[in-house]
Amino acid sequence: MSGRSGEELVRFDGVTLTFPGGAGRSPVEVVRELDLGIRAAEFVAVIGPSGCGKSTLLSLLAGYLTPSSGRVLFRGKPISGPGRERMMVFQQPALFPWLTTAENVAYGLKLKANRSNGRNVKETVAAMLQLVQLEGFARHYPSDLSGGMRQRLEIARALAVDPQVLLMDEPLAALDALTRRTMQHEVLHIWEKTRKTILFVTHDIDEAVIMADRIVVMAQRPTFVLEIEDVRLPRPRLREDPEVSKVARRLSTLLE
Repeated sequence: MSGRSGEELVRFDGVTLTFPGGAGRSPVEVVRELDLGIRAAEFVAVIGPSGCGKSTLLSLLAGYLTPSSGRVLFRGKPISGPGRERMMVFQQPALFPWLTTAENVAYGLKLKANRSNGRNVKETVAAMLQLVQLEGFARHYPSDLSGGMRQRLEIARALAVDPQVLLMDEPLAALDALTRRTMQHEVLHIWEKTRKTILFVTHDIDEAVIMADRIVVMAQRPTFVLEIEDVRLPRPRLREDPEVSKVARRLSTLLE
């Protein structure tokens, strides 16, 4: 399945981000004149050298950071701060250890900012746990779950408030190789079921090719778009597929 036909949902419009220097240090330009559009229901992966600003893009779109110049637009309007339509999923799940699986999913729904969406908490929690295949673990605590299950729970909690965009910051990097492969399929299953727009940061080039509609290749800091790869291979894609390997090798060469 593909999200290429969707309307443009997000745009980085000439975005530059510079962190001021301090104690005699010069300012640091992290992002320079970035132009990038993302369509509704699209799965976009972002790759690039360590420290190039990939996670910074997510923070700009989440509203945690404000551009020094340019604009980050959501449905044509400038982003002025965090909002429930843009939810972040981190590398390490930020779950509440004293809450059960069901209570973790319900937490965001009970916040004042999210009560107006009219979603029934009990029904939503049940639907989210079923979506991520944790319905049998509703009363378990995070410490009772495996790493992959905790990451699925983190995704369920983000999806519970019905965001339009999931911002995923290396969400599979902390998992072992076998669990990571399983979770790649799980994330794609969730995307296909929900049709959420996903911006997915990863250091794993093969992972990007296996999962994404498009791959944004970022240059070394200050970050700008080096190239955008439109991945037209049919899903499901396997790491061992020669066509997947061919695209991955080309992208790897770009980053060398």
